[in-house]
Amino acid sequence: MSLTAKRVLVTGGAGFIGSHLCERLLAAGDDVLCVDNYFTGRRGHVAHLLDNDRFEVMRHDVTFPLYVEVDEIYNLACPASPIHYQFDPVQTTKTSVHGTINMLGLAKRTGAKILQASTSEVYGDPVVHPQTEDYWGNVNPIGPRSCYDEGKRCAETLFFDYHRQHGVKIKVARIFNTYGPRMHPNDGRVVSNFAMQALQGRPITVYGEGRQTRSFAYVDDLVEGLIRLMATPDTVTGPVNLGNPTEFSILELAEKILQMTGSRSEIVYRPLPQDDPVQRRPDIARARALLGWEPKVPLAEGLGPTLDYFRGLLAAAGACAGQGG
Repeated sequence: MSLTAKRVLVTGGAGFIGSHLCERLLAAGDDVLCVDNYFTGRRGHVAHLLDNDRFEVMRHDVTFPLYVEVDEIYNLACPASPIHYQFDPVQTTKTSVHGTINMLGLAKRTGAKILQASTSEVYGDPVVHPQTEDYWGNVNPIGPRSCYDEGKRCAETLFFDYHRQHGVKIKVARIFNTYGPRMHPNDGRVVSNFAMQALQGRPITVYGEGRQTRSFAYVDDLVEGLIRLMATPDTVTGPVNLGNPTEFSILELAEKILQMTGSRSEIVYRPLPQDDPVQRRPDIARARALLGWEPKVPLAEGLGPTLDYFRGLLAAAGACAGQGG
């Protein structure tokens, strides 16, 4: 181990974004401890990193205390798709609240800098568009999405209170829709839904009339933003929006994926889920000013490797089925 390398803890490190972050940190020469309870993370996401002597994996649930020595903490642990966070909503809230308290306590004890992977969901169904970090949000505190939305809002509260009360060095990133390889194929998010449906020739399910909008950031861009935020001076706490300000309707996304896959899937329409935001687009002026960051990968370019990843999953599943596996 290098005597000058940073010791970095990534909670949720075997997840979609976490695994890409672990790769980037290792490439930068850091020693990385990946912690995950594998509720939505996958061992396979980090299996290719296990031969690196600067990489370590620990199965652990952040709702229980963790005693390690680290210099930086990226707190990404929490199921982030409606299907997963609504499966056990009480545990989702515990992950955001108890897990955050445990990680902040670790940062307090070790003097580590800690970054919270917050979310655009803190804005709820926004009445301000695009969303700036000064907007307090329009969130239902008792709906089916509240375990995630309010859990993340409480986590931000805890971060700033630990900063004010205990001097903990904090960073808060509000992550907007992110996509790319290693997304969970059955997470219920719109990119993975449409990709799997198109590649399997199943109907594309669009909720409402498909006019609701989202902004999609490729995972490499997002990870670059997280790393840049962590590297800012201690006076920069955030919150900082990290997302792509280019806005697409859900119907436009469906048509783009159909075009890129050559699929003959038909588009079918379903009722809008409760509390589903109508518009979602980040104002990233703060990220541009403080981090010198903005997304580089356009949607069509990022969808290419994302669709290739899902094709690979389907091919592997087909091979297993053919072998009776």
